[in-house]
Amino acid sequence: MQRVCEILDRKGSHIYSIDPEDSVYNAIAMMADKEVGALLVMRDNRPVGIISERDYTRNVILKDKSSKATRVEEIMTSELITVSSHKHVDECVSLMKEHHIRHLPVSDNGEITGVLSLRDLFSAIIDEQAHAIEDLQHYVRGEV
Repeated sequence: MQRVCEILDRKGSHIYSIDPEDSVYNAIAMMADKEVGALLVMRDNRPVGIISERDYTRNVILKDKSSKATRVEEIMTSELITVSSHKHVDECVSLMKEHHIRHLPVSDNGEITGVLSLRDLFSAIIDEQAHAIEDLQHYVRGEV
């Protein structure tokens, strides 16, 4: 089973973030521009939360608030669930399932080193399963 650090090596460890006092509109615009579903919320280079498209739909759109007048800190998730880069993919999926989240910041020694999405983890699992199937097919054919 792959480790988080292997996924980040392939994916890259780009960390997109926004200030908690910035508008939700700017956060959504940045997510669209960077093609991501969530941003870390940083104050003085320290993570204070995360904002996702889901936060936006539930706490702005459905409550008929203004995207430009609502600040990120008003709708962000303050409790950050993080994972170490040495954890395995299956541990990450379990953690995300347990906490009902789709984005998982990676933290080593108190520093955020990347962010994983559920899609990143599922892609890693699918790639690993495809490789295992290929190995089994070679074995069955006697091509080992």
